[in-house]
Amino acid sequence: MSNAYPRTCPALGPINTDSGASLGSTNATMVTAQTGHSREIFPRERRCIALGEWRASFDSPRNRFIRSALLHFGRATRFLSGAAFALTFAGCDSSPVDLPLMEVGGETMGTTYIVKVVSPPPALTEQRLGSMVATALSEVNQRLSNWISDSEVSRFNASASTMPVPISTDFLNVMTESFEIHRATGGRFDVTVAPLINLWGFGPRDENAPIPSQGAVNTALEQVGMARHLSLDSKGLRKLRPDVSVNLSAIAKGYGVDRVAQALVLAGVENYLVEIGGDLATQGHNAAGAPWRVGIEKPQAHGREIQLVVSVSGLGMATSGDYRNFVMHEGKRFSHIIDPVTGRPITHGLASVTVLAETGTRADGWATALLVMGDTAGLKVADSLGIAAYFIVRQDDGFVTMRSKAFDERLKSSADVQ
Repeated sequence: MSNAYPRTCPALGPINTDSGASLGSTNATMVTAQTGHSREIFPRERRCIALGEWRASFDSPRNRFIRSALLHFGRATRFLSGAAFALTFAGCDSSPVDLPLMEVGGETMGTTYIVKVVSPPPALTEQRLGSMVATALSEVNQRLSNWISDSEVSRFNASASTMPVPISTDFLNVMTESFEIHRATGGRFDVTVAPLINLWGFGPRDENAPIPSQGAVNTALEQVGMARHLSLDSKGLRKLRPDVSVNLSAIAKGYGVDRVAQALVLAGVENYLVEIGGDLATQGHNAAGAPWRVGIEKPQAHGREIQLVVSVSGLGMATSGDYRNFVMHEGKRFSHIIDPVTGRPITHGLASVTVLAETGTRADGWATALLVMGDTAGLKVADSLGIAAYFIVRQDDGFVTMRSKAFDERLKSSADVQ
C-alpha cells in the first residue's frame, strides 16, 4: 500500500501539503530585529533541494475529505496519508532500516484515516488492530458527531432544557479544551458557531443562496458565544439559552486521533502514526528506525507540493487553511473560515496554520483558532502561550511564512536528535 518515489529530487512531482516553507526551494531566511521570528520568503515556483537522496512512501486517499469533512468540521483540508508524510531523509549511501510495519485504514468522520504501527507487539494481529481502532472511532463518533442523530452531542443539541446535563468523559475532555482555547483567543474559537456556518453556506444550506445581510448575521450571532450560552462544571454541561447548539467539528478529529493513540498504547504499541483527515499523533519511530517526519503542504488550491518537513515524534499536529473550501459570489471569494466574533468569513491574508502540540486535540483546536485570528494576532498569542505554530501568509507574488518561537524551538530540538 505504498509507492516510493525515485531517489531524485525532481520526483517530488505532485507531492504537497498544507503550509510551510518550501521543501524544494532555496529560500532566503531573514530574522526581524523587532521580534527575532524567522520569516521565509519563497516564490510560487518550486526549486529542487540538494539533500542527496530522500525516500517517501506516498499513499494518497484522494482527499475525499475535501468533499465533506470541511463542511462537517469547518476546517481546511490537511493533506496527510500515513506513510505519505513519514518521510525519511538519508545520505546518498545510506540504506533505510526495514522494520515490521502493520497498517489499517478506512473512513470516519466524513474523511479517511490511517494507522501505522511499527514493530507491533507479538500479540497484536492486523485483525485485532483494525477492530481496536474501529471501536475507538465508533465511540468518539457516537459521542461527538453532529452527523449522527442519536449521538451524545446531537441529543444535547436537540434538548431545550437549561438544566445541567451529565456528559461522558470524551465530551467533557473536548469541551474543557474548547473552553480553554475560547478564553485564550477572545472568542475566536467557538463550538456554538454552527448558525453562522449554516448561514454562510458551509453547512446544510443552499450554496446558491444570496450572501447574508448584516441583519441576518446579527440574528445568527445571537445564538453564538460559548462563554455566554454554555456552562461547564462538575454537574455537567448546561445551556444558558435553549436554542444554542454545540458543533465539535473543529476539534473532534484531533480528539479521535488521541483516542486511537490511547488504545494503541494500552495494547503495548510503542511506535505508531495515527492520522484522521490530516490531524495526527505519533510516537516512537517509523519503519526506517527514524523519527516520524511529516510534510506540510503549500496552501494552493490546485496541485500539491511539500513546503516544509518537520519531525513530529511524540506530538500531535494539525493544519488549518482557507484555500480549498470557499464560496464564490458575484466574483468575490468567501472563505469557509468564519470569525465567531464578527460573524463573517475571515478576510486577512493568512492562508494556513500548522500547530504542533502535546495532543492532537489541542493541535486541532488551536490550528483553527489561530487561522481565524490571522497572522499578526495569531503569532502574538502563540508566542505568549508557547504554542508551536507555523503560519503561511498569502501575498501577490507568493507566500511569506512565519514561525512562533516555540515552533523554532521544536525545529531546533528535532534537528539536534537527528
